[in-house]
Amino acid sequence: MTSSALVWLRRDLRCHDQAALYHALRRFERVYCAFVFDTDILDVLPRREDRRVEFIHASVTELHEAFQAMALNGGAPGSGAPGSGTPGVGAPGGGVIVRVGSAARCIVELAQSLGVQEVLTNRDYEPQAVERDQRVKQGLRALGIAFSDYKDQVLQDRDEVLTQQGHPYSVFTPYKRAWLQKLDDFQLKPYPVERYAHHLAALPPGESIPSLEDLGFKTTNLKQLRIPLGMKGAQQLLQDFLPRMHSYDEDRDFPGRKGVSYLSVHLRFGTVSIRQLAALAQERALQGDPGASTWLSELAWRDFYFMILHHHPHVVTQSFRPAYDRVAWDEAPELWQAWCDAQTGYPLVDAAMRQLHQTGYMHNRLRMVVASFLTKDLGIDWRRGERHFAEHLNDYDLSANNGGWQWAASTGCDAQPWFRIFNPVTQSQRFDPDGRFIRKYVPELAKVPDKHIHFPAGMKPAELQACGVHLGQTYPEPIVDHAKARQRTLMRFHFLSEDAKPARN
Repeated sequence: MTSSALVWLRRDLRCHDQAALYHALRRFERVYCAFVFDTDILDVLPRREDRRVEFIHASVTELHEAFQAMALNGGAPGSGAPGSGTPGVGAPGGGVIVRVGSAARCIVELAQSLGVQEVLTNRDYEPQAVERDQRVKQGLRALGIAFSDYKDQVLQDRDEVLTQQGHPYSVFTPYKRAWLQKLDDFQLKPYPVERYAHHLAALPPGESIPSLEDLGFKTTNLKQLRIPLGMKGAQQLLQDFLPRMHSYDEDRDFPGRKGVSYLSVHLRFGTVSIRQLAALAQERALQGDPGASTWLSELAWRDFYFMILHHHPHVVTQSFRPAYDRVAWDEAPELWQAWCDAQTGYPLVDAAMRQLHQTGYMHNRLRMVVASFLTKDLGIDWRRGERHFAEHLNDYDLSANNGGWQWAASTGCDAQPWFRIFNPVTQSQRFDPDGRFIRKYVPELAKVPDKHIHFPAGMKPAELQACGVHLGQTYPEPIVDHAKARQRTLMRFHFLSEDAKPARN
């Protein structure tokens, strides 16, 4: 009897260096690959125009074609390499079986209909995903089908980096030191998927990939934004970033510069391997490249937040430090709406929010600025901002998004909590000194001189008139006085500080 398996694709939309795919192809003679457009997730999205769904659809389509090419060539997609065996049963081999529905139900039904002995997938750390996978495992077990998951989207997960006392870290810096000490060549070694590509099975008759419209979604402005999609897009961005990596430590905080990699959405959906990126960064870091060292630290942050989510799933709805659940946040509906509408009167905040809404992307420095502004200047609960980002970010990832918001709100993992309050004006002066980024997204301020672009409310009436700016009409007055808001925040947090002192590990 021919052994067969099903690889359940999720956050790993690539055909190379993929853990579950490698283990399936190595162990089984016939391997099917499937992706589920999970209606449990799609049905609660607020809009039918969602860049993430379009990105996933394009990536699954590309992956489907890549698998077919791999099965045909017995090697890399489209390489023309001589086959090392015949494709799985039938021809052509490879491809992606696509289902639309509740993933927990679809995978069990598909595994049964294909008659596979095992379902293999790569590990997910979000509480809802963990619960879903348990239901799938139980459903498969009832049918006598095995279920296994593998580490793939992180370099070191769950309990791989612990304190000397065997506890999970709660502060990043000591975690990073331990993380770097444990990072070795074995963890960075790619999985040789291509070696076993001849075990990719042919699709069952009648299988096809539904269109975006079939899924109930519409095209977005992804093409106009020229966001590179899929595996090819990830490699295109990586090749563009490599010559700039050496200056990452200096350029990454300036939204008006091309300083970052723009690979976050590809990491989110697994169209690029974390091992490939970390291996490139570590090789350069060991040679003394400060930019590469800083970029490697950002990858460590990513693992850190996955680890926090695994060990402390309560952070999804509560503060990491329970004492801060007693913070009395303001409702402030008008202030909330002004923040959402990018009408705060603070140009850098407004520019960042417009970037988010127009592109689905926000520069990392600006994520900290706008999060600090919402929680520390406006006094609004971090959970509301976190949900807003969850609706709009192309690269939305629960662990990193939650961790970042709690960091900004001083309710999360940080050795120095509540007294860090970003000044939106000085942040603007420091990281967008010539106003290049502001002018791109707040064009009504295009004629304002550099020295005033960060806070036009400080200009004299005649100066404003000369620039064509009418505060309260063409651009809003500041909705809050930062100095007064800062004092209010200090008072808001001070009474909790003793109960919420962070751990030192």
